[in-house]
Amino acid sequence: MAFTPPTAEDLALYLGLAEIQGDRADLLIAQAVALAESVVKPLPDQATAVVLSVAGRAYVNPQQVTYETIGPQSVQRPAGSGGLYLTKADKAALKSLAGRGGAFTVDPTPADADPSPTWPVDVSYPGEPYEPGWGY
Repeated sequence: MAFTPPTAEDLALYLGLAEIQGDRADLLIAQAVALAESVVKPLPDQATAVVLSVAGRAYVNPQQVTYETIGPQSVQRPAGSGGLYLTKADKAALKSLAGRGGAFTVDPTPADADPSPTWPVDVSYPGEPYEPGWGY
């Protein structure tokens, strides 16, 4: 099944907004999808959460304002809390959803390898199954 980008209504629900600017939301979602595809292509079906996070961050704080004062009210936001970008966690989540990353093993054994021993086996010692040097 192919990835289906979220809609402007999905972004409004994600952000908890009753109303949303549809054209602006659609543009941000399209740009968020493009950014996500720069990390993983094709996007997995579950990438909707990352796309909504990226688009929501840009929708709520497009100018990346970190401190704002209006009259007696002031708001301080964490640095980097706005704009359209992928965080390190977003990139890691996309790679994880696509099945990339994590631990893996590489078997260097050739497919036609023979499991019999390759060292010289001394058949002249007495007392099977013991080998010399084991104190018998």
